[in-house]
Amino acid sequence: MQHPKQEKTLVIIKPDGIQRSLIGEIIRRYERTGLKLLSLKMVIPTEAMIIQHYYEVGGDAWLEQVGRKARASYEKNGMKSPYVNNMENGRAVMMANAKYLSSGPVIAMIWQGNGAVGLVRKITGSTEPLTSDVGTIRGDLTLDSYAIADLDQRSVRNLIHASGTIEEAEKEIKIWFKKDELRNYRLIQEQILYDVNLDGFKE
Repeated sequence: MQHPKQEKTLVIIKPDGIQRSLIGEIIRRYERTGLKLLSLKMVIPTEAMIIQHYYEVGGDAWLEQVGRKARASYEKNGMKSPYVNNMENGRAVMMANAKYLSSGPVIAMIWQGNGAVGLVRKITGSTEPLTSDVGTIRGDLTLDSYAIADLDQRSVRNLIHASGTIEEAEKEIKIWFKKDELRNYRLIQEQILYDVNLDGFKE
């Protein structure tokens, strides 16, 4: 059985995060909690790779869920969804995301640590920046909203993708990284965070 300290998650700094020179600030937010960076690379993904990322990981269930959320957002703003059903709406969201994420370089990272998936999502904030809590990356560093994204018929620009579950993370990591790209190394702070006995600190 895998120890909780070995839980991994995928984080992608999206093109808007790169263009706004927020790479260092975003990495700092994750790093200072004690998470360990296992791998990092800059790539320009193709639209096909992004479609694989979303559809292969989530499938029809993901399209349905995203379409339902989008429909609810339209209704909340007093508008009617232009799509026949949730699946069609979800597919439109996926294609918009593919266009957005393939528009320029992104930084893909693997972070490891106790509760890595949930911790990263908590630090990142909710999907819509405008309603994200103060103190989160999205809440502090950007201001986009579903309403303006819908008005402009584009994806919400929210700086980051972060895996939603451990299972999603395992699938996503395989799409973005080869096995030999993960670095296994000792981080001194892991002794403070995880060792059972804090031996060796007294002189």
